Amino acid sequence: MATTIREVAKRAGVSIATVSRVLNDVGPVDGQTRLRVQKAARELLYIPNLLGRGLSRQKTEGLGLLLPDLFGEFFSEVIRGADQTAQERHYHLVVSSSHSNREEIEAALRMMRGRVDGLVIMSPHIDAQTLDRNLPHNLPVTLLNCHVEGEAFDSLNIDNFGGAYQMTRHLLDHGYKRIGILKGTEHNIDAEERLRGYRQALSTGGGEIGDHWEVPGNFSEASGFEAIRRILSASPRPSAVFASNDSMAIGALSALRDAGVRVPEEIALAGFDDIPVCTYLSPSLTSVHVGVHDLGVLAVRNVIHAVEQKELHQKRQAVLETTLALRESCGCPGRPLSS
Repeated sequence: MATTIREVAKRAGVSIATVSRVLNDVGPVDGQTRLRVQKAARELLYIPNLLGRGLSRQKTEGLGLLLPDLFGEFFSEVIRGADQTAQERHYHLVVSSSHSNREEIEAALRMMRGRVDGLVIMSPHIDAQTLDRNLPHNLPVTLLNCHVEGEAFDSLNIDNFGGAYQMTRHLLDHGYKRIGILKGTEHNIDAEERLRGYRQALSTGGGEIGDHWEVPGNFSEASGFEAIRRILSASPRPSAVFASNDSMAIGALSALRDAGVRVPEEIALAGFDDIPVCTYLSPSLTSVHVGVHDLGVLAVRNVIHAVEQKELHQKRQAVLETTLALRESCGCPGRPLSS
């Protein structure tokens, strides 16, 4: 049975109020009494009720991070950046996933209420009405790669269109005129923007256009692997393939290897996100560099600023620029790994 604050007070020979002041580090307590209370708490293995403590102080020292999924290197990098930044500022991170299901999103939002001082949300299906219905209006929220209209919330969004446009133009500049795309999840705004950037680059850059080179996918390695089967059956085949994220590109690379198709000599390949493993593949994978770890860092910094500055914090809507990480899979020379 858990030790109570009453037992700590009895062991230390002080009031419950004094124990509370010592453990919460608020109010005047003389040095000897403070040491006696801390010693009693250690001996009894007392663990404070963090939720009750947060309610009494009107601060939980916790931040929430809601992601569509927790699987894969992209999300692990977001979590790593967010958690490191939270710890540096003496907050703990509460992580949950929604799996892009609206009911699960609302349940996750309700779970965060009262448990966190601020919340970072990445969800392709979130909207202002869902946020208003499930969260207190005074809870600081930073939307990460969401697409909620208006300026009611802080937001950080990746330049999906620009990144896809630049990568497709790079492949065209390499001399690849027939470029296929492995599309992302249907009705996903990131996937739609990357598809739009690809199409715009083909239209303005003189590439050949063919619906049969646009192959459905769902951002998973398995869908990238299966999509290559359709790519290889096309006549004529594309000379390059742009995958809408690195997971699909990794699946595609495996399928091309199994089919005996050389990359980039027979089909060039590029992805999107530039997750860390891209450098270590063979051939190393060209990708649109997002700085996934930095997404978590920037989002948490922003929500902490909103938590600590309160009404002095000015909401902002930022678009994060992308760059190209050029490696062997598109025909560019590989860069040596740092030692």
